[in-house]
Amino acid sequence: MEPQLGLHELLHVFSFLEARDLLCAAQVDKVWNEVSRTKELWRQLCLRRWSSCKDSQITLGTQTWKQYYLCRSELEFRVESGRPEKDFVCKVIAGHKGEIDELAYISTNEYRFDGQAKSVACTVSSDGTVRAWDLHEGTEIWSSPLQPAALVNLVAYPRLQLVVTVDERGLIKVWEAENGWESASFCLPTHSSALEACDHTEGPVLLAACADGALYTLTVPRLQLLSRVSVSPNLPTSLLCSPDRQWVFALTQNSDLGPKVFHTRSLLYPSDDVPPVSTTLPVRLTSRACWAPDEAARLVVMHTNDNGIQLVVTTCELRTKKSRDGVDMLVQQIASFVLPDTMKPPHLMKGHSSQVILLVSGSELVLFTIHGLQLAVFQDHQKPITSMWVDQSRVITSSFDLSLRVYVWNKDNKFPVLKSCYHLLGGSHRWASGFTHVESDSMSIVGVEARSVGTSILRSYYFQVQQG
Repeated sequence: MEPQLGLHELLHVFSFLEARDLLCAAQVDKVWNEVSRTKELWRQLCLRRWSSCKDSQITLGTQTWKQYYLCRSELEFRVESGRPEKDFVCKVIAGHKGEIDELAYISTNEYRFDGQAKSVACTVSSDGTVRAWDLHEGTEIWSSPLQPAALVNLVAYPRLQLVVTVDERGLIKVWEAENGWESASFCLPTHSSALEACDHTEGPVLLAACADGALYTLTVPRLQLLSRVSVSPNLPTSLLCSPDRQWVFALTQNSDLGPKVFHTRSLLYPSDDVPPVSTTLPVRLTSRACWAPDEAARLVVMHTNDNGIQLVVTTCELRTKKSRDGVDMLVQQIASFVLPDTMKPPHLMKGHSSQVILLVSGSELVLFTIHGLQLAVFQDHQKPITSMWVDQSRVITSSFDLSLRVYVWNKDNKFPVLKSCYHLLGGSHRWASGFTHVESDSMSIVGVEARSVGTSILRSYYFQVQQG
């Protein structure tokens, strides 16, 4: 066959092969080896396997498409198999003299295997400092000066390399992620009940919910006030931005006031005569909410039914419609179901893809479709689950039992199926009370471990993959 095939014909045949077959073809002779290494063949393999893969991720550093494919495949295998003695190292990172209240990555979530990428996280603590950590090296990068009050929350803008914190008195500050320098501040009239980073297409903004029920929209990095809107008078509010940053969900938990959804752009360009574009959802006593990550405007809320007894999960889709007076917001209910009476009220809720909801009730992790079909129940933890992290490939839970549980998605079926893989252990029960937070990026997992002496440490698990 070889004498009858030129390089172009051979390349066309190779375009139908999978990675394993290409590697075998490379062993035939010099010509086949050269064709099998063609950039476009490996690029198409990457795009078919990882739809979110972008050119920008592969042109950085010295990676080739072939190296990227082989290294990322190896990483995913190791993440799923979980062999602690071979595949990752655990670093115990201490420095805070108080409890860590919040954790966020400030490194971008890119897959890079040229030795240049770092996993960097930031934390705030009751000791009045914000600190940055190199999770691979297990070292502190910088620490802020001691602040006048305990820091209680933070959000990160990885693209801008900025961190924003707020203390218990409502003082907001912007920090440069590279060196910890303070660059701006803004003082709320009272303490904050929520912060949300919104990297909008028309410019990054910070959303801050005040304990008096007001929603503040501030520019980033200068923290200039764009708008102030009353959401629920004298009631603390939580915030959730949609995946495309076009919508802001404002929830006052267990209130007879229905939760509100704002169109983000109307918060960026307020008018004295026209209030921001918003709507109030027709549900009561809402306790949890999440966005469907694969949909631009699909919102899932958990609330009580009309008699106030049963918990209901309702899924809505939002859209705007231009009218003679401006813009109207329309809400369409697309699904709803009642949670089983045998299930304790969930305290954590996340969305996956467009159809799957993850609920945490005590020590159980339960998966439903938006129409109420129960897909799976996991009872791996011995004590209550404290935090849950979800992305397209993994789910990680933390617990007071001093373990992090790792699950992997299998998307070969009609609905994604979650497989329990392994657990990562923390320290001794004598010195620690359990994990309180968990976060992850493409190369690492980090958990906040609360200590019995009133302090917290970080445990990072960094996956080792050599450049292909």
